[in-house]
Amino acid sequence: MKVLVVGTGAREHAIANELKDDVELYSYMSKKNPGISKIAKYKIGNEGEIEKVVDYAIKNNIDIAFIGPEAPLEKGIVNELEKNGIHCIGPTKSAARIETDKSFMRKLFEDYNIKGSLLYKVFDNTEDLNAFLNDFEKEVVVKPIGLTGGKGVKIVGDHLKNNTEAEEYAKEIIENKIGGFAQVIIEEKVVGEEFTIQAFCDGKNLVPMPAVQDHPHAFEGNQGPITGGMGSYSDQNGLLPFLSQKNYDEAVKIMKKTLNAIATETEPYKGILYGQFMLTDHGPRLIEYNARFGDPESMNVLSLLKTSLTQICQNIIDEKLDNVEFENKASVCKYIVPEGYPETKHTEELIKINEKAINDLGAKVFYAAVNQEDDGIHLSNSRALAIVANGNTIQEAEKIAEKACSHIKGNIYHRSDIGTSKLIEKKYKI
Repeated sequence: MKVLVVGTGAREHAIANELKDDVELYSYMSKKNPGISKIAKYKIGNEGEIEKVVDYAIKNNIDIAFIGPEAPLEKGIVNELEKNGIHCIGPTKSAARIETDKSFMRKLFEDYNIKGSLLYKVFDNTEDLNAFLNDFEKEVVVKPIGLTGGKGVKIVGDHLKNNTEAEEYAKEIIENKIGGFAQVIIEEKVVGEEFTIQAFCDGKNLVPMPAVQDHPHAFEGNQGPITGGMGSYSDQNGLLPFLSQKNYDEAVKIMKKTLNAIATETEPYKGILYGQFMLTDHGPRLIEYNARFGDPESMNVLSLLKTSLTQICQNIIDEKLDNVEFENKASVCKYIVPEGYPETKHTEELIKINEKAINDLGAKVFYAAVNQEDDGIHLSNSRALAIVANGNTIQEAEKIAEKACSHIKGNIYHRSDIGTSKLIEKKYKI
């Protein structure tokens, strides 16, 4: 079987790593990923140029395409590949609106009476926007309707001082069509602990994976700007220190109802559904959906996967998705980034990675936004690579991951506190 992984980063490296032993592996990526290039035949190109990706897949007689990032999904890559007889792990353009159109997602909750949503309003003009925010007494979250690479959401009390600043940012979104729409969505701010549940979906059936908690803040102690994710952890039994089985099941129920609603409203959803939740005093509330694996959360769950990912892919295609097994262990992922990230002066600098020493510790390296050149691996201005380790406890996995990080040299930084007992105990107080 020939499988094509579309995408460039650590998420796609983790996917490819799980597939490599069972298939003839191909990759279409925008830069030469040092990890993927070792295990797959590849082509360098823009994943957003759908026709070129489809042409590459046809020429190489690809059987299954696994779509990593969200941007090609929004452009309809699955529709075009399937027109040419190539099965896909990823939703069609209309089904992917669960991520690519936030107003569609919220309205779906309303129309199908799905619990766990938030109070929200969509605006396309500043007059109505101003009137609403002037009367709204709670703090808010401001979101562009469309995709912004995970960097468009701003929260009062975090990125914004108050609702006045929220109003200014919302106007900017409308006037500049940030995210591709002259619209903005305003949501109530909810307080609690965020967690993620990712699930395999075959259009009818949904099989959830272990829950994961991401750490998006750039600096130690959950301080600094929000990034694409500085690391994450999962715990034994698929839960988290603050997440009960009851709360997990409630979140999964929300996802299953969403899957059914998508099928009724658009088309059956096949691929990975990512639910980001906030655990509040009133149970799980849905913050947003992604139409693909998370990054870094994918690396936590895939490192624990016991069932063959190739078989899971085939079951998704055949609409025969059933039980999926994971190791009953904890996992910790820590991202290595350029010093000063997200504002860095070290773009293009060389870094040294002792991958053998990392592997000898029982950890894994997944390469992200780096450039492999003749003289070695160079930093970009984004996240460079992820270190993932498993253990019988979160603390055990954290110690392995932290030791592994010492085998990477250069002008780099990582959050040493992710997965530590001190941070976990401080962080959740539900």
